Amino acid sequence: MSIRHSAAERWEARLRELFIELDRVLEQDFAGRLPLPPNRPAPGQTADPESDGLFNIGAAFSPGYGSRHGPGYVVDIQIRSIAPIPTELRERIEHRVVEWLRRRLPEQFPNAQLEVVRDGPVWKIVGDLSLGKT
Repeated sequence: MSIRHSAAERWEARLRELFIELDRVLEQDFAGRLPLPPNRPAPGQTADPESDGLFNIGAAFSPGYGSRHGPGYVVDIQIRSIAPIPTELRERIEHRVVEWLRRRLPEQFPNAQLEVVRDGPVWKIVGDLSLGKT
């Protein structure tokens, strides 16, 4: 059994809204560069952007054990393609995600001091995660 705080649920819902918006941006920016698997609907064909298109972007909370940045949300960038993804293209997509998040996080969470940082092999949203400042 898990107990969830309603403020945490609201905070994560706002974060999910950002990732839905980001998914649309990436679909526009990188449309046609990689083929979709045959069983994956085209972008915008389902009610949930996690279920269609080339991208599934999200984040999962990490308590930060062993991290030099502490707790935060690890950004998960999934590219759904049947073709191998060239390193250069993957890096361009990652760069676009980080750039976009750095611009939009302060707009979505104006009272929180959040940063997007490299934490080992992953990107992470860190900073003031207190629920009272959302």
